Amino acid sequence: MRYVVGYTPTERGADAVALASAMARAQGAHLDLVYVVDRHTPYVAMNPEGNQVSAAEQQIRSAERQGMELVPEGLEAHFHVRQAESFAAGLIEAALEFRAGLIVVGAASSGLFKRHTVGNVANALLHAAPVPVALAPRGYRQTEAITRLTLAVGQRVGAEAAIDVAIESAERRGVPLRLVSLVELDVEGDGGENVNAAHIHANTVLAAAAHRLPEGHHVSVEVAHGRTIEEAIDDLEWDDGEVMIVGSSRLAEKHKLFIGSTAFKVLRALPVPMVVVPRDYQRVDAFPEV
Repeated sequence: MRYVVGYTPTERGADAVALASAMARAQGAHLDLVYVVDRHTPYVAMNPEGNQVSAAEQQIRSAERQGMELVPEGLEAHFHVRQAESFAAGLIEAALEFRAGLIVVGAASSGLFKRHTVGNVANALLHAAPVPVALAPRGYRQTEAITRLTLAVGQRVGAEAAIDVAIESAERRGVPLRLVSLVELDVEGDGGENVNAAHIHANTVLAAAAHRLPEGHHVSVEVAHGRTIEEAIDDLEWDDGEVMIVGSSRLAEKHKLFIGSTAFKVLRALPVPMVVVPRDYQRVDAFPEV
């Protein structure tokens, strides 16, 4: 399994490497740190006949040194330079070439510490990536193995790909799986009915997950509610080593990502990394090893 890590020599790049490292530990995954430059940027390694090191080349060499120093000992990683029209395009091209199971990026540089701000790169990936995308919150530095997976199950039937990925990943990693349904009480409709529907659906998914996981594997369910989605998120307890998995919108083009307004609300309030799984996504040989 290979993870493509969107790297720049910034705090955001360090966040991405940390998250990729934490997620790779239990999988033995290979990290591909991808540094994207403009198609017209001269790069000596791509032009072996060149005999001078340009300022751009010096920046690339510095980025490689800094990026590789962030990878914890014991993990396999390589640094790649991609020429592309955009950072997101370069990451998607690399993910397809390497047959990666995941693209990992950091949040935008602005925003609250340990919170997500969706910048241009993440936004472009969430609309176009054909593989799951992992988003690291600002200031993320956890590099130890993931300790728990939380799956947002919603209130309706759907997002089967995300459910499958969460169950398969929890089993492989040997970590607890928590199923969470978020209820926004200010939306139209009866609040009590919404909470009840959330409990019913979450427990239906719980029963299916328990049946598929090995006997004794810890799986639980919680329904969190508040006047807003942000309040519902704040009502939950989060482990430092936790990752949340969500499915992309039903409006998404098949096998591509797109998250709607509710998921964006979750993302802004979430204190832990989020993995977004494309609708109907499934590898030919296995589910993505997130």
